[in-house]
Amino acid sequence: MRHLIAILLQNEAGALTRVTGLISTRGYNIESLSVAPTNDPTVSRVTLVTIGSDHVIAQINAQLLKLVDVVAVDDMTGGDTLARELLLIKLQVAAGHVEDVNTLLRKLGGRVLSTNPSSYIVELTSTEREVGEFIGAVAAFGEIVEVVRSGVLGMSRANPRLHAVK
Repeated sequence: MRHLIAILLQNEAGALTRVTGLISTRGYNIESLSVAPTNDPTVSRVTLVTIGSDHVIAQINAQLLKLVDVVAVDDMTGGDTLARELLLIKLQVAAGHVEDVNTLLRKLGGRVLSTNPSSYIVELTSTEREVGEFIGAVAAFGEIVEVVRSGVLGMSRANPRLHAVK
């Protein structure tokens, strides 16, 4: 099963390496990884996606909590979680298809960042599935030059499930 795991991690040299090492040494691949500071400059939030059985992921999460740099862990799989991904895509838009790209982009709530037809850059924030579908659809309107995806970010709709205990 696919798991979305959120981790609060102290901003210390090597902390992220220890987290990813723990997961990879157990034979699991990290499909998506995003790291950024939180409102507390001493703590970062790591969001990662991996595939494994519920039992094994629960064991990995328990082992993560034993790492000295890990503040909190939450398996956000299922439940009332919002998950989004940011896409930046650069296209060489075929003549006459700029409006087709714009129509598709408006439909999904994206926006154009650069209007040069040989370097047409757009951004889209949506679900992983919609981002993938957009990439497939926009390929019909020109050549895809470059794709940059942020990886999945997730947040519970409920009260904070993941927070540092002070």
